[in-house]
Amino acid sequence: MGFVSIEKLNKQNEYIAEIRALIKGLSKKAFVFTLGCQQNEADSEKLMGMLKSMGYTITDKENEADVLIVNTCAIREHAERRALSIIGRFKHYKNSNPDIIIGVCGCMTAQEHRMEQMKNSYHYVDFTFGTGALHRLPEFIYNAINKSKRYFDKDIEIPEIAEGININRQSKYKAWVSIMYGCNNFCTYCIVPYVRGRERSRKMEDVLNEVRDLVKKGYKDITLLGQNVNSYGKDLEKRPTIADLINEIHKIDGDFWIHLMTSHPKDASEEMLEAVSKSPRTKGHFHLPLQSGSDEVLCRMNRRYTTEKYLKIIESLREKTPEVVLTTDIIVGFPGETDEDFEKTIDLIKKVKYDSIFSFIYSRRKGTPADKMKEQISEEIKHERYDRLCQVQNEIAYEKNQMMVGKIVKVLVDGKSKNNENVYTTRTDGNKIVHIESDKDYTGQFINVKITRADTFALYGEKI
Repeated sequence: MGFVSIEKLNKQNEYIAEIRALIKGLSKKAFVFTLGCQQNEADSEKLMGMLKSMGYTITDKENEADVLIVNTCAIREHAERRALSIIGRFKHYKNSNPDIIIGVCGCMTAQEHRMEQMKNSYHYVDFTFGTGALHRLPEFIYNAINKSKRYFDKDIEIPEIAEGININRQSKYKAWVSIMYGCNNFCTYCIVPYVRGRERSRKMEDVLNEVRDLVKKGYKDITLLGQNVNSYGKDLEKRPTIADLINEIHKIDGDFWIHLMTSHPKDASEEMLEAVSKSPRTKGHFHLPLQSGSDEVLCRMNRRYTTEKYLKIIESLREKTPEVVLTTDIIVGFPGETDEDFEKTIDLIKKVKYDSIFSFIYSRRKGTPADKMKEQISEEIKHERYDRLCQVQNEIAYEKNQMMVGKIVKVLVDGKSKNNENVYTTRTDGNKIVHIESDKDYTGQFINVKITRADTFALYGEKI
């Protein structure tokens, strides 16, 4: 595994130049629909960046587009069903205009059976490609324009990192920065290692240059992305760590926050926790997926840590940073999860007292070991447990938010409320939502607010 060569990137630039010449003066538009995680959002920004380089105008109206791209997700069945529905919706555009180009990419199409489905059942789709072939979009578009045969790519066996792709960022103050791709962990419920390949880290200097450029342009909130950012650098020659990267980012001049998404407990070192706690840019929030409070379930999930180790990480982090906002992921209804297992999860949640939880009902994924496990849990039991989990967490979240009342906090203004033009949504460095009233638009800026009241899901404050 390595990096896409200059020669390969130059070839794609040649395709970009050819397409620009072909569509010059034709006012062509492109539409990119994104499903899934932050990494998919970051990938779509690169897709849009390349499309703009080709001469297309990015539109948010699919019925205006000459190129339609669907960037898919495969993490849960619902995401795949939604992607197939959207792709199906595009059929009538092709029927109306055979020159429209339709492409499908992302995690769903990196699965052999979905790629074959696109090829055999969706005859109006011009091409598909997996996550490892993102940089080849110009080539696929060029071939589609010239009516070459349909193309179906599944290039994740030896994925490479492509640097220097133009990025069409969707925000002027918040940015995604991928620091690594893929995953080596093979949790038994997860499809990601099969569709995104093994872990590959970007060179530290490339990451730092991107962050410096963003800060210079005025970006305030930068999220470092990776399926497991804690294992960053293990595949690089000098083996830099995530702690090294955080420490170097801390040296960059500017007023900005850094978030990490996401961390794996098995690789949460003391060195990394120390780096997070020492930097005012990172210490406000820490997301550490638990998935289950039962060691037996964690073992079947192949998570490779125990609840004892997990709690030690939390204890260490809170000793270093007492006011850190803690969030986590929980899967409800994993195969074989007993009532006792579920109660252990509830007990651990009550003990840790997370500020918020991203909870999911277990979804079977074809090609994963968990899909073949016996003792699959009924949908009724899954939903009962999910509802109870949410009830317990909502009580904790309300209690935690009440503790914020009266405090003065720094927030980043996200924009106006849809329901009230004088109300703005803001976020703390811990990613807590704070609604404020203001006659002036501070979107994209840091301001200080005093928290005046709180409920389960949001805080309310006034600018000071």
